[in-house]
Amino acid sequence: MFIDLIRARRSIRKYKEKPVEKEKIDLLIEAALRSFSSRNTQPWEFVVITDPEILSRLSGARPSGLAFFEKAPLSIAICADTSKSDVWVEDASVAGAFIHLAATDLGLGSCWGQIRKRNHHTGQSAGDYVGELLGLRDGLEVESMIAIGYPAEEKTPHPSTALQYDKISRDTYGKRDV
Repeated sequence: MFIDLIRARRSIRKYKEKPVEKEKIDLLIEAALRSFSSRNTQPWEFVVITDPEILSRLSGARPSGLAFFEKAPLSIAICADTSKSDVWVEDASVAGAFIHLAATDLGLGSCWGQIRKRNHHTGQSAGDYVGELLGLRDGLEVESMIAIGYPAEEKTPHPSTALQYDKISRDTYGKRDV
């Protein structure tokens, strides 16, 4: 069931030294391309990265929080053409969620790396740093990157008791189930 996939998905930051097979990469790409977007504008574009040198440099896109990219065998940069949609951030985020869930379904681990609205240690934006590194064309913005690989750590699903049901209202804000 789909809910079981959602329950199993966790952020994985440690990966085995094992490349992700082309067949699985192709399925991740298909999942991204099948994600929905506002008015079907599909403003997203993706850069699939397997080069260890580039992955290492991506780990330095922000001053902290992306070190796990250096050991990941795969990353997908989620970019969008900002001229195609005023809600490109949301569209790119949906594509990222599809990639995460597809990775879990394929027995892979993944972890989101926020790029938009973050800075590189030089003061330049993380998006500009990643865009230059990946050779993006003008008009494409990097929303996020996802590190992907075979998990070298095991995380149990969050128990349902940890879910914040107190954030759910019924019919009107603040109205809770009795």
